[in-house]
Amino acid sequence: MKIALPTINGVMSGHFGHSDKFYIAEIRNGEKIDGYFMTPPPHEFGVFPKWLASEGVSILLCGGIGHKAIQIFNEFGVQVISGIMKTDIDEIINDFLNDNLIANGGTCYGGNGDCH
Repeated sequence: MKIALPTINGVMSGHFGHSDKFYIAEIRNGEKIDGYFMTPPPHEFGVFPKWLASEGVSILLCGGIGHKAIQIFNEFGVQVISGIMKTDIDEIINDFLNDNLIANGGTCYGGNGDCH
């Protein structure tokens, strides 16, 4: 299984669409076996979901993301877990793997709340 996290400056981005890279974690038998950053194609509507699905990603862990983006990810078979408030990539992945991840849904945080 591959998990993706949108990042900016090496930490998880609070807003999916502002990501400059994605961290991809490869998981086997409930453990992270590899992790690496990938630069996405230019951000246009619907490009990131298609690209991540083509890279074999099945789960997206993120902060703020719009409902339409979640719908497109789901159409490509990628489960979205959104509303994560932490920024440390390793901590987020460990929380996910240990069923301790707190996620409150698809709204943006750190902004005025009407970004989607």
